[in-house]
Amino acid sequence: MNAPFQPAARDRKIPVTVITGYLGSGKTTLLNHILTGQVGRKVAVIVNEFGEVGIDGQLVVQDGDEQLIEFNNGCLCCTVRGDLIETITKLQERAGELDAIIIETTGLADPAPVASTFFVSEEIRASTRLDSFVTVVDVVNLAKNLEQSVEAQEQVAFADIVLVNKVDLATEEAVARVERTVRSLNPLATIHRTEQGVIDLGLILNSNAFQLDAKLQVDPEFLGDHAHEHDPAIASFVLRESRPIDMNRFMSWITPMLQEQGDRVLRTKGVFNAHSFNERVVFQSVRMLTTMSRFNLWEAGTVRRSEYVVIGRHLDPAAFAAGFAKCVAG
Repeated sequence: MNAPFQPAARDRKIPVTVITGYLGSGKTTLLNHILTGQVGRKVAVIVNEFGEVGIDGQLVVQDGDEQLIEFNNGCLCCTVRGDLIETITKLQERAGELDAIIIETTGLADPAPVASTFFVSEEIRASTRLDSFVTVVDVVNLAKNLEQSVEAQEQVAFADIVLVNKVDLATEEAVARVERTVRSLNPLATIHRTEQGVIDLGLILNSNAFQLDAKLQVDPEFLGDHAHEHDPAIASFVLRESRPIDMNRFMSWITPMLQEQGDRVLRTKGVFNAHSFNERVVFQSVRMLTTMSRFNLWEAGTVRRSEYVVIGRHLDPAAFAAGFAKCVAG
């Protein structure tokens, strides 16, 4: 059972938990696990996505006690960092009401500039406290992610707490190998194994795990004003369709597509208006690993449509759009 998440007793600053992790590691699943365990508490949730459509925001579980803020089509570590500062400045006006701020970064974020945001502004520093950087790693794809992405390396190296996620999909030997890799990049982080992001919340919230001195050892310049440049080969696009999608046709199209281009299609995520379903259908892929599930019911009066975000290297959006169009129920 989850230990109760209590406000920090040593000050009245709002504790801030930053969830990082490469594309498809399980950040939104962890966020929902946290929010489900915080019923009745006032939490501000900031979700940042690389694509122009906020799919994650649609999948965040809310019960009225959360304030959800979405930053799309930009990264908190660079293009929309100013928006983060402005938002936190506004949130500090609710300091007496808020119990916590939770930030889910894009999978392509460099964590250091996000952290420095909480030190460059005196007002933010006075009202918030960085509690921890919780980094989720995909046990199946970590080795390849580290090989292909500097951001994936930075996220692990900068973490206070690392969740080795999806252990149910790997052997004990593979999990142990990932843990050794994490430890080689970050000797100080606490490591926990998780399935579907499920963890005792007392292990990751109000842990006071963020230590500035340790971060300066990882990146001595992180408090400075330095730019973060993403790999220009990585881009995102969104496929939209108002007509119902035949999910059998969709799976018949996307499965071989991912098998053929799995090393270039890093991450896809979509909410579908699926033919003959009254619920939203969520499809996700991480390289060649796919999942599909029913989500909540479409509300009465809601305009149903499908939005499918694709993130990858050197992809052909026109080819994806043509294939997607053939999945419309006829």
